[in-house]
Amino acid sequence: MESTDWDARHRDTDRFSDREPNRFVVDVVKRLKPGTALDLASGQGRNAVWLAEQGWQVTAIDYSAVAVEKAAAFSAQLGLEITFRQADLLEWQPDDRYDLVMIVYLQVPLPDRHEVWRKAARAVADGGHLLLVGHDLRNLEEGYGGPSHPSVLYTASEAAGVAGEALRIERSETVLRPVETGEGARFAIDNLVLARRT
Repeated sequence: MESTDWDARHRDTDRFSDREPNRFVVDVVKRLKPGTALDLASGQGRNAVWLAEQGWQVTAIDYSAVAVEKAAAFSAQLGLEITFRQADLLEWQPDDRYDLVMIVYLQVPLPDRHEVWRKAARAVADGGHLLLVGHDLRNLEEGYGGPSHPSVLYTASEAAGVAGEALRIERSETVLRPVETGEGARFAIDNLVLARRT
């Protein structure tokens, strides 16, 4: 999708009103010592804000200028200092190294997805971590919600294969995420990869 398409989606505030951080981000990051963090495809900043609240120095980058604007306003309301930037991750190049680099629900098809993951891995500092959370390919048939186009879905083994080219894999798994619906609780199928530069 073009940035204008993402801008239109982010203008719909009801659709993106959830300010809670991703449950898998919380589970992984609460075990890490705060340092510098880079949140790629950061959307309206829910994970970046939570990281800053935990003491991380955060840089957040998203393709949508509307999302970046809303994220900056959200963090300012809370009195948090976060560096927000608008950029196309296909053109972006890492200009620094971070203790934590994360990408949560990136929706980019191949081969571009692998290139973004490789650039993210290059941005990980010595001893730092790369966290990838995505909509699993199985979610299309067996899960609930998420993108309906298989080209932007993938498996944990695909993500671990790319991350493992430069980093040591610590976790690679399929995970279930509860989703509240009008018909009760359902589950989305996600994947999680955590890798470390040693």
